[in-house]
Amino acid sequence: MDFRLSAEQQERSDRIKVVAQTLSAPGIVDEGLQGSHRNTWKNLGTVGLLGAAVPEEHGGQGLGALDTALLYEGASDGGADTGLLFAAAAHLFACVMPVLEFALPQTRKTLLPTLCSGELTAGNAMTEPDAGSDVSRLATTATRVDGGYLLDGVKSFVSNGPVADVYVTYATTDPDGGYFGTTAFAVDRDSPGLFAGEPLRKSALASCQAGEVRFARCFVPDDRVLGRPGQGQVVFRTSMRWERSCLFAIYLGQQERLIRRCLQHVGQRRQFGKRLADHQPVADRLADMRLRLESGRLLLYRACTEIDADRDPDLWVALAKLAVSEAAVATSLDTALLFGGRAFLAEYGIEEEVRDAAPATTFSGTSAIQRQLIAREMGL
Repeated sequence: MDFRLSAEQQERSDRIKVVAQTLSAPGIVDEGLQGSHRNTWKNLGTVGLLGAAVPEEHGGQGLGALDTALLYEGASDGGADTGLLFAAAAHLFACVMPVLEFALPQTRKTLLPTLCSGELTAGNAMTEPDAGSDVSRLATTATRVDGGYLLDGVKSFVSNGPVADVYVTYATTDPDGGYFGTTAFAVDRDSPGLFAGEPLRKSALASCQAGEVRFARCFVPDDRVLGRPGQGQVVFRTSMRWERSCLFAIYLGQQERLIRRCLQHVGQRRQFGKRLADHQPVADRLADMRLRLESGRLLLYRACTEIDADRDPDLWVALAKLAVSEAAVATSLDTALLFGGRAFLAEYGIEEEVRDAAPATTFSGTSAIQRQLIAREMGL
């Protein structure tokens, strides 16, 4: 096996790293202004992050899963805001990819170019107040009427919710249908009966605005159904394959960036007459950080390779999501320990890195869920 990046992959990664530090969202949370969001969002579209895995004929970059992951990893490694990258990844993997793979041709033609360019923002509306990990029990319902469906229910923690133009959402269409009891929809923000709430005040991933979305007899036409009625779980599972692999490349980049900072710090900081780097426990901690990063990276690249080869990626996706998310949390905490009291000073940004890493083991399926999926793939 050749683990080296191709010249094209390396050039693309180097290019995104150069512009990464310009990818930030100052004031976006405090202002809550569509105008501020639009400017930031179009920048993400310009550098290709919003349509990386979408074919060029639909306005995207035409990249596979591995190259898309490398793009997000490079942006994070180069210093792009983690919350903003998370917002872009939620837009692409949880929303744009379901539209690409399951929408009707005319719906794809209408939505995809503007979603890839950053003209439109997509919000991921799956989670409910009483349905987080158990997505098979959605209280939101979709009632069949002439020409479409009426949606009723509440979605919580909707990524990009306060600023989204389109929501990919899921609702129960057959309470007795089991696996085939839910249906996926792409719903316009201006649909009568759709109410987007104010941004939640978060301590992590702050540049990704999240909020509640309510549906009250919200009419969705038939041409905005994703897949066939009853295929909601299929749509969701497919989107999760992309999200649990490519999105977590953000945390590979974060770990690489933190390790680099730690190496610089322990090489300069002195305690007890010698550099921190010369204390064996410090060297051991850094070795563990590198081990976690490289192990997770291999699993994530393998998961993406399986997706690109059109093979069943579920085992590798679950392994990668579990390994990378837990490594991100551990490495951010190790960074805080190595920086000591400085880690709690806002000017160093370490405490923000810890806060941004902490949710990684919760969203896109908790670590417990990933272990269940791994066990199931092992035949248990």
